[in-house]
Amino acid sequence: MTATHTSRAHSAKYQWAAGLMAFAAVMLSIVGILDIFRGIAAIAEDDIFLATRQYVFRFDLTGWGWIHLILGVVAVIVSIGLFQAATWARVAGVAIAGLVIIANFLSLPYYPVWSVVAIAMSGFIIWALCVARKDSFDDAFGSGPSRGDM
Repeated sequence: MTATHTSRAHSAKYQWAAGLMAFAAVMLSIVGILDIFRGIAAIAEDDIFLATRQYVFRFDLTGWGWIHLILGVVAVIVSIGLFQAATWARVAGVAIAGLVIIANFLSLPYYPVWSVVAIAMSGFIIWALCVARKDSFDDAFGSGPSRGDM
């Protein structure tokens, strides 16, 4: 009876790790795709952006467009790596989500509501990538016990 309980505990731990990694991968791909669209809109100098002059951080809208476009492309590439359970993608995902938080904080005067939403989404991505332990993460994606062992 103890073996059955241990097997269920391991199974739940593996499923938890896999679920968090899938959550982070999906969220990072969504943030990346939306950042790509936001970058394109800023490069085209669309009218959806609010430009205020009373803000400490004042940057060119086209420059912000290129920054968001590049961050978005890199985020989508990293999310593909997360779907494949690559360790480099997990580390890069935390770094990219951190950079997205910084970029969205600095671009608050141009698109305030979406910047706050993107900051919150990136915070959840960082949480999901950091909360699962490496051994659970590795076992959840194929190197752990097979279904026949459970």
